[in-house]
Amino acid sequence: MVSKESRSEIRAKKHMKIRNRFSGTPERPRLAVFRSNKHMYAQIIDDVNGNTLVAASTVEKDVKAELQNTDDVAAAAYLGTVIAKRALEKNISEVVFDRGGFLYQGKIKALAESAREAGLEF
Repeated sequence: MVSKESRSEIRAKKHMKIRNRFSGTPERPRLAVFRSNKHMYAQIIDDVNGNTLVAASTVEKDVKAELQNTDDVAAAAYLGTVIAKRALEKNISEVVFDRGGFLYQGKIKALAESAREAGLEF
């Protein structure tokens, strides 16, 4: 009988491979994305100092109020614009994108593209 690894274990391994390639610096922090079944989370992290500089998620009241659903592509796109606006308010314009081991399609792609359109560079 063949036993397969769970999808979450596979994603965690992919994320560690991605994290070994780059990390966030004070000049160019890391935009980390996590997607659950119901919500999405985005953080801009300075890995040198270990600080979260900016964070946004679909759990927050002001973000959730603007959305019809918190688990679709439209919610991801809106979250991308929110995280980009908050980053630009703190004078962060360049980031490194960390897709968190998720495939670059659907919600992850929508978040990244809307963050780029709102002014973040990566």
